Amino acid sequence: MKNLYSLGNKGTPLFILPNTEFKSWKTQQSDFIKAWLESTSFNGNGLTLLPDDRTGKVFQAVYFVEDITSYWQCGDLASLLPEGKYLFQGDAQHRELVAFGWALGAYQFDSYKTNTQPKAKLIVECQQELKKYQDLVQGIILVRDLVNTPACDMMPQHLAETMQDLADSFNGEFSQWVGDELLEQNYPTIHMVGRASEHKPRLIDLSWGDENAPKVTLVGKGVCFDSGGLDLKPGAGMRNMKKDMGGAAHVIGLAHLIMAFNLPVRLRVLVPAVENAVSNNAFRPGDVIKTRKGITVEIDNTDAEGRLVLCDALCEAQNDSPDLLVDFATLTGACRVALGTELPGFFTNNDAVAAGLIQSGKNVDDHVWQLPLYAPYKDMLKSDVADLSNCAVSGFGGAITAALYLQEFVEPQTPWIHFDVMAWNNRKLPGRPLGGEAFGVRAMFDYIQSRYVI
Repeated sequence: MKNLYSLGNKGTPLFILPNTEFKSWKTQQSDFIKAWLESTSFNGNGLTLLPDDRTGKVFQAVYFVEDITSYWQCGDLASLLPEGKYLFQGDAQHRELVAFGWALGAYQFDSYKTNTQPKAKLIVECQQELKKYQDLVQGIILVRDLVNTPACDMMPQHLAETMQDLADSFNGEFSQWVGDELLEQNYPTIHMVGRASEHKPRLIDLSWGDENAPKVTLVGKGVCFDSGGLDLKPGAGMRNMKKDMGGAAHVIGLAHLIMAFNLPVRLRVLVPAVENAVSNNAFRPGDVIKTRKGITVEIDNTDAEGRLVLCDALCEAQNDSPDLLVDFATLTGACRVALGTELPGFFTNNDAVAAGLIQSGKNVDDHVWQLPLYAPYKDMLKSDVADLSNCAVSGFGGAITAALYLQEFVEPQTPWIHFDVMAWNNRKLPGRPLGGEAFGVRAMFDYIQSRYVI
């Protein structure tokens, strides 16, 4: 990212225009440029590089886009432009959109391969703007990097190191409970799900900000690899399960944004981090566990483990009586069936929060979709031997029943948002390469800003 921006005031002028203005723009050009456009068959879609009629060198870059208000309008631009420095000609709001798409479109997860990063650089004239762009983009890049990292290098201890580094960078407070400490401190479901792995399960805790400020607590599912447990996944279903800690990645990226922009909140981030592995001490279908809240849960399926680690963390989150409680999780395939892989679903117990969050998603081109906490479906979670089953008897409405399970561990008076996200791009789009992705993070950040920044 550092190589994609450059502080200064000199560079090839770059113009971003809606393609509906191409004809009028063309009429204002010199005869030489008109001839150039005709000879290159440029029709007002995409990038054109305009040569100087004396030297032949590029003196201007013009990029025509369909939607000039989209954050992703320049998602391919850094890769399309030849090596050089480019100075965008536009107002502050549009500069932010261009800078955002420019950097995220050029993103490459290159930790394990030779770096082939594009060599075009965007000139930023103001140091303050440069920092803003870097902070905004870094929150998303952090999510992508964490999700893309192979499980061999992204186990619970690695997530803890990431959160420790984040706490150190922003003068936060860090703590964790590891292995059997989870039992001693009464986090039984986190321990149960993670105990079969050689990588010890843990609950990771980061706090930051004025203790007297409104409390915002983030909880992220940190299943660093999900084999399915004894209800083993098929090979195809297991292939991308390094991304099952995507919820943790999302709250870490969101925390980075909150701290980097110094929002006036008391932030707490809780990540239950485990590997759902198979061993002689793995938890079994039919087992019953007493959760931190005291609710007993029968294990119907060991592959429905995310809600198990989240329920203890959500219960812990209530200790602070947060003003806002948000969890992110790669929780159900059912949500992907309902909304596809690119639209994150969310559930909430507060209609005003839902309306504000949806509007924030529109504001920053990070759309989210509300799904219902349909109470009658709670019957599907009944167990003959425990208070709840961890898995509904029917696969229909699976995202709803998973959310209803989590709701049992949230106090009714606490404004709560539950995100069920894919955390992965299955297809390449402008600004969004294949692989790990942040969904709903910018929408949530914009909402928190609008809620707490006067």
